[in-house]
Amino acid sequence: MNKTKKESVVSRFLEHKFLFTELVKRDFKKKYKRTYLGMLWSVLSPLLTLLIMSLVFKQFFGNRTEHYTIYLFCGNIVFSYFSDATNGGMGSLIANSSIFTKVNVPKYLFLFSRNVSSLINFGLTLAVFFIFCIFDGITFTFGFFWLIVPILCLIIFNIGVGLILSALFVFFRDMQYLWSVFTTLLMYMSAIFYTTDSFGAYEKLFLLNPVFVYIKYFRIIVIDNSFPSIQYNLLAIGYALLAFAVGSLFYKKFNHKFLYYV
Repeated sequence: MNKTKKESVVSRFLEHKFLFTELVKRDFKKKYKRTYLGMLWSVLSPLLTLLIMSLVFKQFFGNRTEHYTIYLFCGNIVFSYFSDATNGGMGSLIANSSIFTKVNVPKYLFLFSRNVSSLINFGLTLAVFFIFCIFDGITFTFGFFWLIVPILCLIIFNIGVGLILSALFVFFRDMQYLWSVFTTLLMYMSAIFYTTDSFGAYEKLFLLNPVFVYIKYFRIIVIDNSFPSIQYNLLAIGYALLAFAVGSLFYKKFNHKFLYYV
């Protein structure tokens, strides 16, 4: 993308900034519409999942895994953010077809607004995660600021995957079912509740899973009180940029056809 195209994208985004803000507000309110606890579910949902997983798996893995509750929490919040952002992003075009079929607006705004809504939910859960860290005896250091790296990578990665899914969902409504099956499989392949050291020589195969890479990044900083190697950082950043690049190309290629299928 050359400089002129970049300026065009930025200028169009700024031109529709008000619409984008309203979309974010609407997406966030819509999620908790007619619920008694409202946005508290952003915190309660991952906590209840954490409680169930902890009760089920702690007796198998907790004894040999230091700070096992935090170990679980790292996997749970990262995967939940990925799942929420991509599932919401997938239906963003269809859900807003009544708008862009009548008004000429950048269609990526709907995907971006859905991702911001998921990011807000993730931020609320992250605050609770830090409280759990305190109770679990984990010392806060300046190294925690490096969590911004995997978080930024996750944002870019989720948008990239969302661009692909939202485009595919316009043409193939079966994608919602296929993606549900895939994310379930991915959850079990992301070492959320078990450790990978027992896999021996096959342990490195987990690095082929971007979600696991970001989960492990969190664990290295929070539990190990360390910083991932340069190679690991390049891998995490590489997955994010690759997903975004592929998603952008895919979205751009089919953008002009969306109106005929919604």
